[in-house]
Amino acid sequence: MAKSPKLCKYADLSRFSNARQLAAYCGLTPRDKQSGTSVKKRPCLSKVGNARLRKALFMPAVCATRYNPELKAFYERLLKRGKSKMAAVGAVMRKLLHIVYGVLKHRSPFERTFENSAESPAG
Repeated sequence: MAKSPKLCKYADLSRFSNARQLAAYCGLTPRDKQSGTSVKKRPCLSKVGNARLRKALFMPAVCATRYNPELKAFYERLLKRGKSKMAAVGAVMRKLLHIVYGVLKHRSPFERTFENSAESPAG
């Protein structure tokens, strides 16, 4: 049985030399909105890339903000800095994509190495 060409196109990570290129391909890079010198709006996702991959990453990112301790802390840190909830979810989507890229590229399981400096004992 032949593989679907669409699936092969998305599964081929050899096209990307780093996770930033994959994030740009998916349209998960921030883009500044500016008109002239006086009008500057808040940044948003570029949405130039693949809409299907962005759509596929949305629910896992929402679930990760609730159940993954590292990504939950990242999400809450962004909210404290004044980011909107959707901007924070977009950042979590990008972070998830970076994690997936690292796991697949290096063919090793995900290792939790996150340490929050506020929670770790001084010493």
